[in-house]
Amino acid sequence: MSRERKLLELKDKIAKAQLGGGIDAIEKQHQRGKLTARERINLLLDPLSFEEMDMFRTHNCTDFGMLDKKYLGDGMVTGYGTIHGRLVYVYSFDFTVFGGSLSKVVAEKVVKVMDLAAKTGAPIIGINDSGGARIQEGVDSLAGYTEIFLRNVLYSGVIPQISAIVGPCAGGAVYSPALTDFIFMVRKSAYMFLTGPKIVKTVTHEDVTADELGGADVHATKSGITHFTYDDEQSLFAGIRELISYLPQNNLEEPPSVPATEPVDKVDEELNYLVPDNPNKPYDMKVLLQRILDGGNFFEVQALFAPNIITGFGRLNGKVVGVVANQPQFLAGVLDSNASNKAARFVRFCDCFNIPIITFEDVPGFMPGTAQEFNGIIRHGAKLLYAYAEATVPKITVITRKGYGGAFCVMNSRQLRGDYSMAWPSAEIAVMGPQGAAEIIFAREIKEAENPQQRFAELVEEYRDKFANPYVAASKGYIDEVIEPKITRYKLIKTLEMLANKRDTNPPKKHGNIPL
Repeated sequence: MSRERKLLELKDKIAKAQLGGGIDAIEKQHQRGKLTARERINLLLDPLSFEEMDMFRTHNCTDFGMLDKKYLGDGMVTGYGTIHGRLVYVYSFDFTVFGGSLSKVVAEKVVKVMDLAAKTGAPIIGINDSGGARIQEGVDSLAGYTEIFLRNVLYSGVIPQISAIVGPCAGGAVYSPALTDFIFMVRKSAYMFLTGPKIVKTVTHEDVTADELGGADVHATKSGITHFTYDDEQSLFAGIRELISYLPQNNLEEPPSVPATEPVDKVDEELNYLVPDNPNKPYDMKVLLQRILDGGNFFEVQALFAPNIITGFGRLNGKVVGVVANQPQFLAGVLDSNASNKAARFVRFCDCFNIPIITFEDVPGFMPGTAQEFNGIIRHGAKLLYAYAEATVPKITVITRKGYGGAFCVMNSRQLRGDYSMAWPSAEIAVMGPQGAAEIIFAREIKEAENPQQRFAELVEEYRDKFANPYVAASKGYIDEVIEPKITRYKLIKTLEMLANKRDTNPPKKHGNIPL
């Protein structure tokens, strides 16, 4: 064969591979309102940066007439490229080939690219649109999934792992995304569940649709499985690109800095009036974040789940920070099981990847009630405590108002190795709120008073005057500084600069046993 014919053969094979399951299958994919595997990669990566690997691989199955049904690439597109000029690896299920089902070869392609990502220290992004295990291959497919799961675990905390769910993801397939750091889902076309509606109907007699059982909104609001939810694929991939801008390449690097756009000593008078005089009146903690972070930009994580606590990324003087903040607008910012899980996982991610953690605290305590106790709030709250205590990155706390009881301890207190604690003058730090404390401490005095109601009110105010301020804690060294709210941004930036070379270690051990 001549050189020209060989080159033509190569070009022909490339063109054939790029068509996946063929033009008709691509049309059907578009009719479903979904993009193809390569279209998704091109949206995600910088223009013309994608370099494909294993384009010509085909399955080895000979049963069920599969020998005559071979497609170049075998339903999986893998390779590498850049996002904002930085290296990332990607794999994308191709639904036009056998419904994107996972074969032994598909798994081998994914494993290869995951191993390369770990070796070179770069993020791995998986785009999921798959009918699940390829039934024709039986246990080979299950073994392939497990090879992927193993690498999700081994590379956890080594490189950032991100999953996009843009189509079906069911059965054992859900465990790879569940093991990654962040999950992105698109509404309407994407869903995740272990057992589908038909099996649910057979076993539990419940009538439920795929969207009701495992759609994006269900996982965004009820289960907390997904971290980011979008109306279309274009927005989803733009969201992944934005997330990547806050993350380091791996656990040995620092997160990317950008040039500062605002003065370090910027003062915001409005912050002095953000917290209401009435301690029971809510305010929006997100307003505080927007006023303090660079450009008012805050990239929120799990915005729709457990909204009584806020997690996300921002920048201070161009440096990336992770933010954990109680939200007084929801359940008064109380900690419950979901909020504890959400914040604990975020804190551990930041600690994995060298991202300083800023905690804005306004917490009245843990959620009371049988529902929470029976659901294991003790265990879940302990996860957050564990995460803060274990973290060795710089950890700064700003107490804006309430810091009561065990919740005060859990929210990055000095005794959990919090590096620096600031409080606004509006801070109230005590074992419990004034009313509850007065009822316990002065129970007999109130009972014996001529006017119990009036005496109770007086004693509440007495307790409030003594403890509903930050100065008792500051006098004991539990608070390092009481600051005027308007200079919070300046103080945080200076404290981060001071802590830039912080070194902290944990005792030698194989690993701890977090209370899962």
